[in-house]
Amino acid sequence: MAFQLPELGYAYDALEPNIDARTMEIHHGKHHQGYTNNLNAAISGTALDNQSIEEILGNLDMDNKAVRNNGGGFYNHSLFWSVMNPEGKGYLSGELRDAIEAEFGSVDAFKDVFSKAAATQFGSGWAWLCVHKGGKVSVCSTPNQDNPLMPGVGCDGTPILGLDVWEHAYYLNYQNRRPDYINAFFNVINWNEVERRYAAAK
Repeated sequence: MAFQLPELGYAYDALEPNIDARTMEIHHGKHHQGYTNNLNAAISGTALDNQSIEEILGNLDMDNKAVRNNGGGFYNHSLFWSVMNPEGKGYLSGELRDAIEAEFGSVDAFKDVFSKAAATQFGSGWAWLCVHKGGKVSVCSTPNQDNPLMPGVGCDGTPILGLDVWEHAYYLNYQNRRPDYINAFFNVINWNEVERRYAAAK
């Protein structure tokens, strides 16, 4: 079964002024659609054809650039859209907040660490909040469309929050001001969804 571009669940302009509608339209409708189409082409007729995206990435041959880049792009963006929401996003609470405070000392300290991971990722890539067995959390970053599910990327765990720092994610509105874009991201995080992913992964 071919992978499908996931619906956003909200309008392209719903995250304004934090993320502008034109960026969302191009990012979702062009970039993510492209990764989806190219992933389907790369796995068609292979042993990967009937696997979930998590299975594909977790057992990935990292030399298979077509699946690595497009499978990563498909998965990463699918997570990205789901952890943002303009309304009813809740606030960081419960077991996830406890885990973040245990690891980083405070929510503000976590935001600083996450922001630094996103700001200092050289070139294109992603910043991640990951959960490990037992509920411990960590922050890391990966280049290009790599993610923590892939073997040997130096960043492990199950990602539950991801921030795209490719220039196409922010350049129309923020130009070279990546830190401003990172700060804006915290205004639209759907913490209810991040907490759901935490509970499922730990």
